[in-house]
Amino acid sequence: MNASPSANWSLREAGADDDHWIAELRAVVLRPDLERLGRFDPVRVRQRFLAAFEPASTRVVLVDGLAAGSIAIRADEDSLWIEHFYLRPELQGRGIGSAVLKSQLAAGEGGRPFRLNVLRGSRAQALYERHGFVVEREDAVDVFMVRGARSTD
Repeated sequence: MNASPSANWSLREAGADDDHWIAELRAVVLRPDLERLGRFDPVRVRQRFLAAFEPASTRVVLVDGLAAGSIAIRADEDSLWIEHFYLRPELQGRGIGSAVLKSQLAAGEGGRPFRLNVLRGSRAQALYERHGFVVEREDAVDVFMVRGARSTD
């Protein structure tokens, strides 16, 4: 798939039948970072997604009409969590992820802060930092980030 920052992208609601291809995409996208951290398990990486998948909070990223990624927004008592944000590797670095993220940040509910976690050392951390996220805490595997309700893009 050939895409540019101005690629024709859109979002659609996820359905229950989107679970397995998104789990496969997750395994592909996370594998390099998980291997670097010594934590890649080909079964567990898929099972963790399948156990947590909630179609109602997930959107499928379409690029030129084809399923190319996913993003989920989960609300808790005081925050909105960005989860399962994956984009096919050949589409990364072309501005699509930034456009999708920006659209979801603009649609935030009630001025609550956004939170997420990213694997330590992941290139995705730079994407989130460009959109106003800051490191809140980290451990040996994950970096937890927050974007305050009053942050700007």
